[in-house]
Amino acid sequence: MNYHPGVPESAVQVEGVTFTYPGSESPALENVSLAVPAGGRLGILGPNGGGKSTLLKVVLGLLSPGAGRVQIFGQTPQEATRGGLVGYVPQGLEVEKGFPLSVRQVVELAVSWRLPGWRTLPDAELERVESLLGLVGAAGFAEKPIGSLSGGQLQRVMIARALVPRPKLLVLDEPTVGIDAAGQSQFAALLAAVHQQTGVTMLIVSHDIRAIAAGCDRVACLSRRLHFHDAPSGLTPSVLAEVFAHDVAGLAGVGPLAGMHVHAHGPGEACPMDGGHVHPVRLGVEARPERQSGGGA
Repeated sequence: MNYHPGVPESAVQVEGVTFTYPGSESPALENVSLAVPAGGRLGILGPNGGGKSTLLKVVLGLLSPGAGRVQIFGQTPQEATRGGLVGYVPQGLEVEKGFPLSVRQVVELAVSWRLPGWRTLPDAELERVESLLGLVGAAGFAEKPIGSLSGGQLQRVMIARALVPRPKLLVLDEPTVGIDAAGQSQFAALLAAVHQQTGVTMLIVSHDIRAIAAGCDRVACLSRRLHFHDAPSGLTPSVLAEVFAHDVAGLAGVGPLAGMHVHAHGPGEACPMDGGHVHPVRLGVEARPERQSGGGA
């Protein structure tokens, strides 16, 4: 397990954070508080435009909140990042096809850039690189040019690269974008293996319910405000309907969805609606005609 002497056991503390972009009349984040224990895995789930990316930037120290505070292992985000406590895997990774570095070289760069130009990586660091390439399943293509990889392969390499400097917190932004359902299952297993082997605290931001529920100990549902912060088993259809309501509302006037709204009930509960209807979406969230419901949900 990675270890930084003197680091307290609370990994991430977000307390009453509010953030408003310049020129905006409403906050992107409003009084958000959450916590991640050291070694824990928190998934932040929410719709597009719900504040996930803004919260991530606040945690990484790229934005300063208008109110509230954030601490990473007892330090400010900027201090924690400078001290090597935070590893980050951004979304939408792209590499030029002709980029003249191999997979192994890209991972080695994560630690070699700190060394003087005349020094080579110590054997211990070279061994760590090889170990992490094996852990993420990239050892078999370690000599391939980085620009020749598929999206899933590149994601694995970037995780290894983020882990080489021995961070205590690994932040992943939308890690399953562009990966099919089968690949998502494999990716969840990969993150579980990484967590088991390294003990690193994980913060995973996603709008993918399956990825979050499968790979996290706790879930935070965010749509400007925090709607839920507990174990994935506590997620209910009503919470999901509330959090993702504005995603569905944006389709309310479009084609066959005109006049529709979201109603939530558990899979074993009686539906309060009069007349027959279909359930096109799983997790107990359904769309139905407004005129049959007698009101909003």
